[in-house]
Amino acid sequence: MTAVNPAIPVNPVIPVNPVARLGATLLLALCLVLTIDWVSASVALVLELVVFVFIRMPARQFWLRTLPVWVAAPLTGVTIALYGRTEGTVFFEFAFARVSEGSITLAIATVLRVLAIGLPAVVLFVTIDPTELADGLAQRLRLPARFVLGALAGMRLISLFLDDWRSLELARRARGVADSGRIRRLAGQAFALFVLSIRRGSTLATAMEARGFGADVQRTWARESPWGAREWLVMAAGLSIGLVAIVAAVASGRWNFIVGP
Repeated sequence: MTAVNPAIPVNPVIPVNPVARLGATLLLALCLVLTIDWVSASVALVLELVVFVFIRMPARQFWLRTLPVWVAAPLTGVTIALYGRTEGTVFFEFAFARVSEGSITLAIATVLRVLAIGLPAVVLFVTIDPTELADGLAQRLRLPARFVLGALAGMRLISLFLDDWRSLELARRARGVADSGRIRRLAGQAFALFVLSIRRGSTLATAMEARGFGADVQRTWARESPWGAREWLVMAAGLSIGLVAIVAAVASGRWNFIVGP
């Protein structure tokens, strides 16, 4: 038996069914994409940060995992600020770019919304095991077994891409073909990895077919995908954050429905 170190914080999200995490993320995102305003996005983001404290993810892991979201959000805001809808006072104008009060407000709302949607998706999915996700999709959502098992096999092969890339690079260096022409080398190496991936996928498909994974009979599953009050609580939390954000936007008069005029 492995002893649990009490000094290491336990992530309470880890035992939750991956389908519940997926559902909570989708419910929250659905509420936030209905409107483009900074009030709903900021309220949702604040509530999410409070929840993140209780999840107790290590700080280093949190910042490393969510770094792409923190980088993408400001870049999206810059684009919206330059080319978004022009309203009010125009502060800067050059060629097709025009920065105005309306575009800045829209950019702020977009940045906050990207963070509010992207951060919980990363945090909730960072510890998901692909096999548990496949079990949940097949047993709880009743998705076709062929689709689920094929996707699971593909996800398992993703980790091999980096190893294959390193092996190809070392092999080309050993043959002396990687000393010059960096762009051409990368293109040739990418094509070689593409061919290798097709061959490996074909071999895997043949092996899975030989073991009966493509049969039309009702499949059984080695592990049960649990679902209980904990899963409903996670989904309710995601929906509650989204609804509170909507209420705050409506109450403040900042509600801006995406299909409105």
